[in-house]
Amino acid sequence: MSGFPTALPVSRVQDSLDAPPLRWGIIGPGWIAERFTASLQRHTRQRIVAVGSRSLDRSAQFAARHGIERSHGSYEELVADPGVDVVYVATPHNGHHPCARLALEAGKHLLVEKPIGLNAAQAAEIAALACSQGVFCMEALWTFFLPKFDVIRQLLGDGVLGEVRTVSADNGEYFTADHRIVRADLAGGPLLDLGTYPVSFANWVLGPPAGMLTSGQPHPAGVNGQVSAILSDGSGNQAVLHTTILSNTPTTGVIAGSAATLTLPGPFYQPGGFTVTPFVGADALTFDEPQAGHDALHFEAAEVARCIAEGRSESPLRPLADSIATMRVIDEIRRQLRIVFDEER
Repeated sequence: MSGFPTALPVSRVQDSLDAPPLRWGIIGPGWIAERFTASLQRHTRQRIVAVGSRSLDRSAQFAARHGIERSHGSYEELVADPGVDVVYVATPHNGHHPCARLALEAGKHLLVEKPIGLNAAQAAEIAALACSQGVFCMEALWTFFLPKFDVIRQLLGDGVLGEVRTVSADNGEYFTADHRIVRADLAGGPLLDLGTYPVSFANWVLGPPAGMLTSGQPHPAGVNGQVSAILSDGSGNQAVLHTTILSNTPTTGVIAGSAATLTLPGPFYQPGGFTVTPFVGADALTFDEPQAGHDALHFEAAEVARCIAEGRSESPLRPLADSIATMRVIDEIRRQLRIVFDEER
């Protein structure tokens, strides 16, 4: 591209209300499922028709709160429900892989919360199973379906920043001792939860790293407490990443190129604004959108519905290969820091 633009591109993300309606079933009626359900009911024509939990009472309470038709007392009953077109897996991390398998083996289309598995091997297994079953499968990494990230996608594609030299991303939040994220039996620590965002962001911009250096610190509960990593590509361009559950951090992101720098205030991975500042000869450009938080989860559901209606097996915005690549980076970080989850022992 020649010269710095006078205006930012327009987001190509379509209105979620226009996505064809599907019948959804939810596995795991927890915190993220509450927000997912509320977002879909406010912003889409998608129908959540069933919810499943290992506790019938828990799923029935969730269904009553949200006006959902059916509640099931097991995951197996949910995936066997003939009125469900697509399953959303919203369990804790170590339930993603087994529940994804259940849904896929039942022939259901699948949206599975991030991370898609505990490791790259689980992610690859889910992808292979979805392919063999001939159904749609996607990781619910909602960031990449937001309007602001479509604008960034266009800026990167048009070369507005020049060659990207540096990516930096931080995601830290303090959690009390009773939170699930500090439980080793639930694959706790920041990496699979908060850390998925900086790692996937860096991979999205720079591609899979050729080299990596890491540093970690334990949490008093016995899980990892924080991680810093420097990732470099084959040309030496670098990503500097950080995630922690020990303290609150700015949660900002930066993409710095040879011609301009794109700065995302925190939380960088959620709806909100960003600024592109050229080095010389032009004024900075600013993108703005409401900081809607998790109320924007509907964009990923609308993407699922459109892809299924078009006969796609995965989303071009977050293909399964990208999800597997993210897990490979997290695997290497864990290898260097000797972080092993209970299911891997």
